[in-house]
Amino acid sequence: MIKPCWKTSVEGDRGRWGGRDGSRQGGDPNGRVDGLMWYKDLGYHLNGEFSMSVIQANGLLEDHSRLESGPLSSLSSGPHGTFIGVYDGHGGPEASRFVNENLFLNLKKFASEHQEISANVIKKAFLETEEEFLAIVKQQWVDKPQIASVGTCCLVGVICNGLLYVANAGDSRVVLGRAEKSVRGATAIQLSTEHNASIESVRDELRSLHPHDSQIVVLKHKVWRVKGLIQVSRSIGDAYLKKAEFNREPLLAKFRLSEPFSKPILSPEPSIFIHKLNPKDQFLIFASDGLWEHLSNQEAVDIVNNCPRSGIAKRLVKAALRVAAKKREMRYTDLKKIDRGVRRHFHDDITVVVVFLDQAVMNRNSSRSCSVSIKGGGGVPTNPVKS
Repeated sequence: MIKPCWKTSVEGDRGRWGGRDGSRQGGDPNGRVDGLMWYKDLGYHLNGEFSMSVIQANGLLEDHSRLESGPLSSLSSGPHGTFIGVYDGHGGPEASRFVNENLFLNLKKFASEHQEISANVIKKAFLETEEEFLAIVKQQWVDKPQIASVGTCCLVGVICNGLLYVANAGDSRVVLGRAEKSVRGATAIQLSTEHNASIESVRDELRSLHPHDSQIVVLKHKVWRVKGLIQVSRSIGDAYLKKAEFNREPLLAKFRLSEPFSKPILSPEPSIFIHKLNPKDQFLIFASDGLWEHLSNQEAVDIVNNCPRSGIAKRLVKAALRVAAKKREMRYTDLKKIDRGVRRHFHDDITVVVVFLDQAVMNRNSSRSCSVSIKGGGGVPTNPVKS
């Protein structure tokens, strides 16, 4: 039988979009680009197979993502597993790109120090990455003050020792597809907690943290926003809502608050959930909110459950685009002709990573030799063809 994953990574030119993933098929070790879409049809990780896809809508791609499988620390005796990161940027690509480059490295650093993967290790990785990015904001403040208004949602999954750790700051989402005897197909189970002011419990949390601020959440054009500015309550970056020193000139007036603040308004701390994997757990769908804006949890799970694995992430992205086109009473083929930038009026950047959980592979110790590394949406293709 062919081993479920290659022993060593395939080194290659990562290009503007790429990565490497140890594909044994030799077809697309760095993923492929089709106009505004980047995709990796099928790859192999310690616990099974995976599929990735990214569609660009913004003038500059603000979604970034990464999958690492193999050692999760710098110690040879340290934990092994699979890391999935989905970073949905806003205000620009700088924060999501920085987090994509650094959060996993920080996770490995703290996993080496503690010699384990834990909720504490993951939280430390988030907070360290935040501090590093805010240091860059301070360094560039004089020449590039608008970087203080750039941030990113962060969704991380770590599969290690039969456990799934889910850490989320923002409104990206991971959904589990579970096989149930009483139900035909697979049941969708959301595993992440979201931090968006449209959710009542999030507004309540903000009000309790800022009891003397009657404007901590504001309903603006039928949308709830923190301080009338941003929908998410947790993120990495967004320095202008975390440190008062960045909420002043020369930052653009639209980001500056009229009243000074003494404590951070947004938080970088993730909500962390630990799930013990069992044989009924079939696959995980990690995606930025661009997907969930158009597909329900169950609709996404049904698509993955009923279609071939190869290219499944791309299929989910296309399903969302078809819904987006229908909402605007246009054909999908016409939507595909709209270029980046203008495309943002029809849908957001969308990132999808589907991770299959194969019990036979998870129980096989020899798979520990697998080493996989791939980045999705690592940059913007030069003069992309409309797609």
